Amino acid sequence: MSLSAILGSALSGLQASQTGLRAASDNVANVNTPGYARTTPVYQARIVGGQSMGVEVTGVKRIADVYLQAASMRAASDSTAANVMAAALDRFQSQVGGFDDQGSLFSRLTQAFNSISSASVDPSLSVARLSAASDLQSFFDEAKRLSGEIRSIRQETDARLSSGIQRVNELLSELQVLNRQVQSLASTAANSTGAANRQAELLDELSNYLDIRTQTLSDGRIAVRTQDGVSLLDSEAAVLRYTPKGSGAYDVTYGRIEIVPQAGAQAVELDSHIQSGELRGLLDLRDGELPAMAEELAELVAGAADALNAAHNNSSAVPAPAVLEGRNTGLLATDALGFTGATTIAVTDASGNLVKRVDVDFTAGTISVDGGAAAAIGGTTIADFVTAMNTALGADGSASFSAGRLSLSATGTNGVATLQDETTPSARGGRGFAHFFGLNDLVDSSTPTFFETGIAATDAHGFTAGQVLNFRVAAPDGRTAQTVSVTVGGTSFNDLLSALNNPVSGLGRYATFSLDASGRLVETPVTGYQNFDVELTADTTQRGATGLSFSQLFGADLQARAGRSETINVNTDIRANSALLALSKLDLTGASAPGDFVLATGDSRGGLALQDALNQLRSFSTAGGLASGSATLQDFAARVAGSIGSRAARAERSMQSAEALKSAADQKRADVEGVSLDEELANMTLYQQSYNASARLLQAAKELTDVLLSIV
Repeated sequence: MSLSAILGSALSGLQASQTGLRAASDNVANVNTPGYARTTPVYQARIVGGQSMGVEVTGVKRIADVYLQAASMRAASDSTAANVMAAALDRFQSQVGGFDDQGSLFSRLTQAFNSISSASVDPSLSVARLSAASDLQSFFDEAKRLSGEIRSIRQETDARLSSGIQRVNELLSELQVLNRQVQSLASTAANSTGAANRQAELLDELSNYLDIRTQTLSDGRIAVRTQDGVSLLDSEAAVLRYTPKGSGAYDVTYGRIEIVPQAGAQAVELDSHIQSGELRGLLDLRDGELPAMAEELAELVAGAADALNAAHNNSSAVPAPAVLEGRNTGLLATDALGFTGATTIAVTDASGNLVKRVDVDFTAGTISVDGGAAAAIGGTTIADFVTAMNTALGADGSASFSAGRLSLSATGTNGVATLQDETTPSARGGRGFAHFFGLNDLVDSSTPTFFETGIAATDAHGFTAGQVLNFRVAAPDGRTAQTVSVTVGGTSFNDLLSALNNPVSGLGRYATFSLDASGRLVETPVTGYQNFDVELTADTTQRGATGLSFSQLFGADLQARAGRSETINVNTDIRANSALLALSKLDLTGASAPGDFVLATGDSRGGLALQDALNQLRSFSTAGGLASGSATLQDFAARVAGSIGSRAARAERSMQSAEALKSAADQKRADVEGVSLDEELANMTLYQQSYNASARLLQAAKELTDVLLSIV
C-alpha cells in the first residue's frame, strides 16, 4: 500500500469518526427534546480502482419507524378527542350536582314540592304560599343557569374550533416550507435530519387536532392526508376555512369546516372527513352531546311546568281572580275548537258563593247555564265558542280571544274559576280546557312549552304564502347530503305537509312528516335513511297575529325544544301576590246553583293536587338520549340525572382508555427513536478510539515519510 493510500485511509477515518462524534453529541444534547429522533452516520467502504481506500460517510439518518409513528399519531388523535369530551362533560356534571347536593336542580325540585306541601296544610298562611312560589322560581332559575352553562360551553367550543383550525393552517404552512428545505437538501446530499425532526414534531402536533396519515416521497417531502384520504399537504398546503358564530345559542346554525386543497380549487366540506382529534371532539361536543343534554334538561323543566299547570288550572285561589288570561297557543280564532269532554266555568263572588255556572259539553257542542237546558254553541270554531260564552255569561262576565290567547273575566268584584268534569274531562291534545289555554297557569312562558297542538291536518295552516322553511339533511357521517327550502303554499296543514313530503322539492326522499292524534308533528324516516338527520336551519313563518312560527308551534328546531329551560317562570302576578296561588278547588255538584257556597279558603284540595304532580304518571317526549314514555316527574328527573352522569362517566372511561393506548404507543416509539445516554456515551467512546487510531495511522505515515526522506 502506498503512503498516499495510507494517508487517505487515515484521513477518511478521522472524518468518519468526527461525523460519528458529532451525531452522538447531538443525540445527547437532544435527549429531552420532544419529537427528536436519534441520528446515526451511514458508512460504507471507499473503493478506488478495485482497492479499499478507507471509509466514507454517505449521510446521517434518523432512526425512526414510520409504522410506530403512525400508531402514535392515531393514538394522540383519539386521546385528544376523548380529553376534550371528558373535560367538558365533567365540568357540566359538576355544575348539575346530584339529588343529595344542596342547591342542585334536583334538590330544588324536591324543596319546591315540599314547600307546596307545607302551603297546602294551611292555605291561609301567606308565608307558606310565598315560600312555595319562591322555591319554585328557584328551581326554574337553576334550570336557566344550567342551560346558560351549556350555551357557554358551546360558545367556548366554537371559539376553540376556530383557533384550532387556525393552528392547523399554520402547521400545514410550516410543513410546506420544510418540505421545500428537505427537497433542496436531498438534491445536494446535505444532512436534512434537522428539518426531518422538525417535520416529525409538527406532525405530532397536527395529529392532536385531526387524524392524519403521512407518506414520505422519494425526494424527502412529506405528504399529509386525513385518514380517509383528503389531501392536506402535497405539492401545496391546503387551507382550512371556518367562520365562528361567537355564540352558543340554540338558534344558531353553525357553518361547516371547508378545505381548499390548493390555490384555485373548489372548497369542499371537511367535517365528515375528520374522524378524531381535538376538532372531532369539539364538533361532537358542540353538535351532539351538549344539545342532547339541553333537550333533556328542557324536557324535565317543561314537564314540571306542565304538571304544575295541569293541577293549578283545575284549582282556584280564594277569592277567585277577576281575570283568567291564557297563554299564546298559536291558534287562530278561525281554528276548530277541537275539544272533547266537558268542563265548567264558574263566576263566584268575593265570599266564594256561586254567581253563575256555565257547563260546556264539547263532545255534544252545547252550553248549559245554571243547570238550564243545553243550547248549541252555534259553530265549531274558537270564535264561535267565544261568542257562545259571552252570551252565556251575560252581564256577569265576558270572553275574548286575540293573538292566540283566550281570556275569561268576571264583572265587578267577582272572580272566575274552572273545573274539569270528573267523568268525561275536557281534552285537546291531551290537556284540559283551562290547561290547554293556560287560563290559570302557575308557571308561564313566552313560547310554547308543549307541542301537542290539537291541530288536525285538515285545519288551515294560517301561514302566509311565500314564507320559507330551510332544512339541512346530514348523512350519518355528518356531511351535508342536501339542503332543502320549502315554500309555504296552499291553505291547509295537509298542503304544507305535502310540500314537506315531496321527494323532489321537499324532504320526502329522507323522511315524511305527519300530525298525530294530539296534533304533534311526527317525523318518520324513509327506509334506508334512518340514520340521516333532518335539521330545520331557518324559519321565516309566522302564524297569523300570534307571532309564533312553525318551529315554535311544533318544536321543530333545537331552539324551540331546548330553549324552554330559559323561558319558564312562576307567574309574576302570583309571585307578587301569593294569594293568587290556587290551593282550593270549586266544590260543585250537579245540583249546585247560584248562591251556593262553592269556594272555601280552608280547602286544600288544589294544594294537594299540586303536591301530587310530582308523583303523577305523565308522558314525556323523546329528548336527547332519553326515549319517550310515561314516568312520574320525580322518576324522569332521576333519568335526566342518570343520563348526564353516565355521559360524563362514559367520556371519562373513554379518555382513560385512549390515554393508556397513547402511552403504550408513545413508549414503543420512544424505544426505537429515543436517545439512550448509555448507548450514546458508548458510541462516543468508540468514535474517540477510532479517531485516535486514525490519528496514529497518520503519525505512522508521517514517520515513514520522514525515514524515506532521510535515506534520500
